[in-house]
Parts: sequence; C-alpha cells; structure tokens
Amino acid sequence: MPISRQEVLRLYKNLIIYSKKLTLTDSTYFMRKVNTEFRRNKKLTAPEDITFAYKKGESLLRRSSVV
Repeated sequence: MPISRQEVLRLYKNLIIYSKKLTLTDSTYFMRKVNTEFRRNKKLTAPEDITFAYKKGESLLRRSSVV
C-alpha cells in the first residue's frame, strides 16, 4: 500500500517534535538534516522509493538515534 501525503506530513511533524527533545545532539543540526532529506525526497515518484524513505524516517524515530 502506498504511503499517503498525510502519513508523510505526520512523520515530519513527529521528527520536529523529536528534535526539540534531543539532548546529546544539536537540534538545529538535526532539523537541518531532516529538512534536507524531505526536500530531496519531495521529488520521488516511485512508490517503492517513497516507502523506503518513509521507513527510513520511521526507523529514526523508533531507534531514537541520529545517524
């Protein structure tokens, strides 16, 4: 099942909230990386690529670690 626009926006919102709770990582750096990734992935059209990028962001929240 393809990822909806609403799910992507919810992920973005959750990443913003998560960035405000960071203590060991600079939240400005984290938000800049999130913004860059979302801008780069904005042009994705293949459902497989969109799903991969979405799962990558989800795993970041689940693991609670910054790569």
